[in-house]
Amino acid sequence: MQLVTEDNITELAARRWSSAHDPRTAELMSALVRHLHAFAREVRLSETEWMAAMRWLTETGQISDEKREEFILASDVLGLSMLVVQMNHAFDAKATPATVLGPFHIDGSPEKEFGGDMSDGLPGAPLYVTGTVTGLDGSPVGGAVLDVWQADEEGAYESQIPGIDEARLRAKYTTRVDGSYCLRTIAPKGYSIPMDGPVGELIGGTDISHYRPAHVHFLINAAGYEPLITHLFQEGAEYLDSDVVFGTKQELVVTFEPREAGPTPDGGHSDGPWIEARYDFVLQPA
Repeated sequence: MQLVTEDNITELAARRWSSAHDPRTAELMSALVRHLHAFAREVRLSETEWMAAMRWLTETGQISDEKREEFILASDVLGLSMLVVQMNHAFDAKATPATVLGPFHIDGSPEKEFGGDMSDGLPGAPLYVTGTVTGLDGSPVGGAVLDVWQADEEGAYESQIPGIDEARLRAKYTTRVDGSYCLRTIAPKGYSIPMDGPVGELIGGTDISHYRPAHVHFLINAAGYEPLITHLFQEGAEYLDSDVVFGTKQELVVTFEPREAGPTPDGGHSDGPWIEARYDFVLQPA
């Protein structure tokens, strides 16, 4: 019988987990054991700290539900989400860069026509986002689906508001044959991530800014191309340099141009001032 010691526990545990039937699971779990043990040794983890970590993980699970993904939020603020994005989406330099999905995406958004208003009368400055979706060679991508979502003027997403049973500030738009798209919404605002849970409590004990700059989320799918998860950020917005989830990229910062009452990009007319943002998405071939 081999007695367990501080010196051999890591190798024993890693060896056991390397017996996983799936080769990739064996690789992941044995490496995880080694790195976790190395962390514990590096910081000389105390039993009190270990128990605090177990409680934090338990509370993170307890506050999570179908509308709140606290573990995704934890991954985001630790920079792990963006690291995984960078490693898995090494697109061509001409392609639109990817960013984090975030914890507030909801499947099944309603479909809107060209220029359809996903704000549905919510307060805020009218914002039209227009542009094209193309491939790396500039060829238009017709039929691409843009799944779009954002927070309201108070910085809240639909999933954060109790009693909301219908789509709110989210919709799907399909590009025309020439690759063009047009959506209407309201100008986004910068906002704080949820600070009422375990992640917020952890950040509250640091000097880390818990704010995100003003942005609109996009998930774009088109046949023959890699899916693209990205944001558009407002040029000049606060927190661009301190985004709590590390999601800001210069290529995704867009000018929001104020417009006077008059014709709008969807072929309609606005009786009051509105804002236009233009961005041409470039997709990576599958």
